[in-house]
Amino acid sequence: MNRIGRRGRLWIGVCVVGAALAGAAALWRPRATPLSSPTPAPDSPIWLRDVTPQTGITWRHTDGSSGKRYIVETICAGMATFDYDGDGLIDIYFVNGAPLKGTSWQGPPPRNALYRNLGNFRFEDVTEQAGVGDTGYGLGVTAGDYDNDGRPDLFVSNYGPKVLYHNNGDGTFTAVSREAGVSDGNKVGAGACFLDIDGDGNLDLYVANYVDFSYDTYKPHYAEGRHIYPSPMAYNAVPDVLFRNQGDGTFRDVTAEAGIVEDSAGTGMGMICADYDNDGDTDIFVLNDVARNYLWENDGHGKFREVSIERGLAFDAHGRYLASMGVDCADYDNDGWLDFFQTSYSDQQPALYHNSGHGYFDEVASQAIPGGSLLPYINWGTHFVDFDNDGWADLFVANGNTQDNLGKYSARESYEAPNTVLWNKGDGKFIDISERAGDGLAPRYSSRGSAADDLDNDGRPDVVVLNARSLPTVIRNESPQAGRHWIQLELRGTSSSRDAVGAHVYVTAGGITQLREVHSGRSYQGHCGSRLHFGLGSAARIDTVEVRWLGGKTERFAHLPADQRVLVIEGAGAVQPLPEQ
Repeated sequence: MNRIGRRGRLWIGVCVVGAALAGAAALWRPRATPLSSPTPAPDSPIWLRDVTPQTGITWRHTDGSSGKRYIVETICAGMATFDYDGDGLIDIYFVNGAPLKGTSWQGPPPRNALYRNLGNFRFEDVTEQAGVGDTGYGLGVTAGDYDNDGRPDLFVSNYGPKVLYHNNGDGTFTAVSREAGVSDGNKVGAGACFLDIDGDGNLDLYVANYVDFSYDTYKPHYAEGRHIYPSPMAYNAVPDVLFRNQGDGTFRDVTAEAGIVEDSAGTGMGMICADYDNDGDTDIFVLNDVARNYLWENDGHGKFREVSIERGLAFDAHGRYLASMGVDCADYDNDGWLDFFQTSYSDQQPALYHNSGHGYFDEVASQAIPGGSLLPYINWGTHFVDFDNDGWADLFVANGNTQDNLGKYSARESYEAPNTVLWNKGDGKFIDISERAGDGLAPRYSSRGSAADDLDNDGRPDVVVLNARSLPTVIRNESPQAGRHWIQLELRGTSSSRDAVGAHVYVTAGGITQLREVHSGRSYQGHCGSRLHFGLGSAARIDTVEVRWLGGKTERFAHLPADQRVLVIEGAGAVQPLPEQ
């Protein structure tokens, strides 16, 4: 801890402000104002456009702040994109805060919001009709079909009781948290993931928790006479919880019997579940804020062992804790092994964990990512996403500070920040092209959660960003597509879970084999990407698609045309093109 503090890299009360006022600012390099022209820059492979005004989205986020600067305000909130009504268009779910003690609030209470995709970047608020407008203090969310009825359900992780929404299939949801046994008391929630821990075809649920905060444990924090938000180190850590799906609509707490006991109390933030070692079962990677991360390795039978240190995922390359925020997973260098990227605090280089394929990871951010790109900002939501369909996964990072009064004592930093796009060169390195990637990166907010999905089914993944205390940002991907191709796969399990969570898909085209995995829960306490997207570069046909379903079954399909969305049903023996929307 002292070693980290001397370097100004801990997110703890005085150290944060001290770093901002002193050495941290020396590494800050101002970014030029992003382009606002509607015409793509001739030298930019990626072009993103802010289309928020045309979407019809009027929902605003609140963190319920009262001036007390409660720690939960800083981590609110994640978001999700998923097709809740099965019409082939990806919908948006925003998680909201609630008035905290001491807040003067007038009018209807703030609530979460579900926006139905009408096509052509128009959205309709269906929250009331759908019955998913929770008014609790929301933090995280994930989506998954926990009862295998063909309809994705929602789990919302709150400060306070969690909420499980069962999708009724008629455009409505029913809150079933207590009946299902997953309300999890009054803890401060964080990221959550559905996963199948034992290959029985039923989605289980892992819930990360943050700190033991309550109004009774609240203490104001000051630095140099300024009232600031505290570090998580000001509070005790809280154990995470693993719920096993009983197959009858209920869940049972199996945290202890699954082996998640030793070191299980952490300051959980973002998380993702992935088969990092290609052994056919799903492991659990949890980011802990200003503490070592956890990697819970699955033995294939739903028993876990914490192996983050021996696998190289606990710290950064220098053995230091990170103020861990969001995480995503992809094979960014197309070597057949899943890698992880995690975001962190300002003046901390985020971690890029390259999977060696030999049972351990190398943290390579300093070699792979331009040093000045992300250091000035606190980084939150993040995605590996192939914006330009060249076959290499790029990186999107949402940025924003936690200290809302930062501008009063620092001329170099502010509460609001632009977001970042890093273009994958295909040689293991990334280039920051944010300044020339379009006006989609021009808005400056204090961003938190984000989601990447193809909102208009044009074969180019788009991005939605939840901004603290403001409207969200909807970013349309208009990257040049001349000579570029793609394919999107929607998986439907039969003996494995209906959502095929945990399945590995390998697509070979144009001499490159890409790997993607179906996840439930990712980025910063959110969810997106259930439909797998592959950019194919100049390849107009796919040589092979190989699906390794969770549970061991493998299917292969050959010679598929590009530029289409297809449905792959486990055991059907063929893919089915999905209709255009």
